[in-house]
Amino acid sequence: MYLLVVPKGGKWWRIDYRFEGKRKTLSLGTYPEVSLKEARLRRDEARSILNDGIDPSHQRKPSEQAGAHTFEAVAREWYAKFRMQWAASHAVKMLGRLENDVLPWIGTRQIDRVEPPELLTLFQRVEGRGSLESAHRVQQLTSRVFRYGVATGRCTRDPTADLRGALPPARSGHFPTITNPKEIGALLRAIDGYQGSITTRCALQLAPLVFVRPGELRHAEWAEINLTSAEWRIPGAKMKMKRDHLVPLAPQAIAVLQEIQPLTGIGRYVFPSTLSAERPMSENTVNSALRRLGYMKGQFTGHGFRSMASTLLNENGWTPDAIERQLAHVEGNAVRAAYNYAEHLDERRRMMQWWADYLEGLRHGGNMESNQ
Repeated sequence: MYLLVVPKGGKWWRIDYRFEGKRKTLSLGTYPEVSLKEARLRRDEARSILNDGIDPSHQRKPSEQAGAHTFEAVAREWYAKFRMQWAASHAVKMLGRLENDVLPWIGTRQIDRVEPPELLTLFQRVEGRGSLESAHRVQQLTSRVFRYGVATGRCTRDPTADLRGALPPARSGHFPTITNPKEIGALLRAIDGYQGSITTRCALQLAPLVFVRPGELRHAEWAEINLTSAEWRIPGAKMKMKRDHLVPLAPQAIAVLQEIQPLTGIGRYVFPSTLSAERPMSENTVNSALRRLGYMKGQFTGHGFRSMASTLLNENGWTPDAIERQLAHVEGNAVRAAYNYAEHLDERRRMMQWWADYLEGLRHGGNMESNQ
């Protein structure tokens, strides 16, 4: 018997044994929930079962049911079932939350015996680290595991439902932005005068014209862009909502791409990393450049171009449906959404051209009028 210590993932009692010529490992629970004395009792019980010619992994007491009804067993089964539907980065985050914030405390508990008070203690432990938003995410995660447990017959209810309102509300995650026309003009002129890498400057110049998410911008590939038809087609695998997205390109956006094409056009990425052309620009590059231009984190970020466009396009009378579709926000009807990447396309082309003209006017110190 030994104690397996997983960095940031808890401590697990284990025993190794052989059955029918095969090496196997049996979990005896987590420390300190399972004491050394209890672990030794479970080890002795497993040895007794093994001496009877039975694999202890399949013949635990009915109350344990080979661990199939523990919270950990249900959680890992749920994770294995759904992880392929998530982006790799999201799957890593979900598993990390399970192994760091949940399983060390309630992993060995029978899922139908976990009560709201112990869950609240678990969530408050995360909150106590100064991570209120993370505490809410852990609550959502455990709720999904319980609901899966209900669906598979391992428990009868989701006890996290009793804790609604028990945690303080998380602060809104809105990104700082600029919507004053004069301030936008000043920002655009500052970007034009950026003294760093031309790749970074072009990324900054293109960002307000297309207002995609920062990750979508830095992962842009030349193969996705058609300068002749003035379109950028982003595959669903790169999008937050996992749906293809079409970005009409105004002449101002085409001009930015044509400027950088001689430099990066022979490679894969429009905005490659300075360290390797085989990798996209770092996720910190745009925000770092904005800091160099004097825009601090609380004033403006790369994500702020989206809020800027959304606010001003709505204020200037463009159709909310066209704006939301161009922002690639989730469509309520999932079946319809799978096929509507080109929905409102004619209006979106006109809107993107108006927006580029509007920004150009602000850059030159003008005060553009509404499209109405």
